[in-house]
Amino acid sequence: QVQLVESGGGLVQAGDSLRLSCAASGRTFSSVAMGWFRQAPGKEREFVAAISWSGSQTFYADSVKGRFTISGDHAKNTLYLQMNSLKVEDTAVYYCAARQRGMSIFGYAVAARYDYWGQGTQVTVSS
Repeated sequence: QVQLVESGGGLVQAGDSLRLSCAASGRTFSSVAMGWFRQAPGKEREFVAAISWSGSQTFYADSVKGRFTISGDHAKNTLYLQMNSLKVEDTAVYYCAARQRGMSIFGYAVAARYDYWGQGTQVTVSS
């Protein structure tokens, strides 16, 4: 079992930056895919970014490419999402997710491929 806890969300203005953190605990894993998804009220859960735990591969939604950066700290078992140049449309609850064992390059953006989810952290961007 893996437990994920997100933090770092808040209320900011357009153009500001935030860094989200996702602390993982429980069973230690090394070969795992981790990702960030977001969901706004009345909308489907949307892929944001993902990373292989080795850090060798990263993936981004087109809507955040160039603005967001996903990274991980193995020593701290923590996943990060650095969000720059935030836009109003980035407003959503952000969730981190993890999958143990391997992941196809075609699966990183698919929510159903992930086994563990955090409770989410709210990000609100005002104009």
